[in-house]
Amino acid sequence: MTVSILLADDQDMVRTSMRIMIDVEPDLDVVGEAADGHLAVELAARLRPDVVVMDIRMPHMSGVDATREIVNLPGAPAVLALTTFDLDEYLFGVLRAGAAGFVLKHDPASTLMEGIRAVARGEGFVSPGPTRRLITRVAKDDPDPVPLPEGLTPREHDVLVLLGQGMSNTQIARRLNIEESTVKTHVQGVLTKLRVRTRVQAALVASRAGLADGPGPPRKPEGP
Repeated sequence: MTVSILLADDQDMVRTSMRIMIDVEPDLDVVGEAADGHLAVELAARLRPDVVVMDIRMPHMSGVDATREIVNLPGAPAVLALTTFDLDEYLFGVLRAGAAGFVLKHDPASTLMEGIRAVARGEGFVSPGPTRRLITRVAKDDPDPVPLPEGLTPREHDVLVLLGQGMSNTQIARRLNIEESTVKTHVQGVLTKLRVRTRVQAALVASRAGLADGPGPPRKPEGP
């Protein structure tokens, strides 16, 4: 299945570089480009791509505001934020606005491709280096624990803790010794009960609830 992509960045050179890298991937297809936030929203509504790669800082409408509008479109695409700085205020804004994750402009091409594929699958993606720093920063900014909503099952609680530690579905499945498809079901349950759109937002909730710094659930033994 081919993933359709809209590139949104105000620098022609950046968009061209990304298109060249993406064009060699047989399962990825660039269907449009936007040089500002307003055009990104317009093209996202018209072209209905699977993924929007969104520069955070753009003229006329920032990537944060554009993301907020795009994730509320019917059949909304996943938004993968693109930034030069890994922990600036714009990044926190775009994640809170509903971006499924972010990559850094100086990340290797393989990281961009991995991020696009991950958010297209409905997973979150955070550039590997800043993941723990992102969670630590949120905990520092919000030192008082925030209570979790009632209704999480024990397994959903385990999954939320591991999301807060920056784990992927595959890593969570291995940690809990369950199928990856089961992890996806639990993640969706967590998102619904937390009333958030993305697993990155769920990870931020876990951090604010004081769950991210603990040891997490014990590794489950294999077999009966």
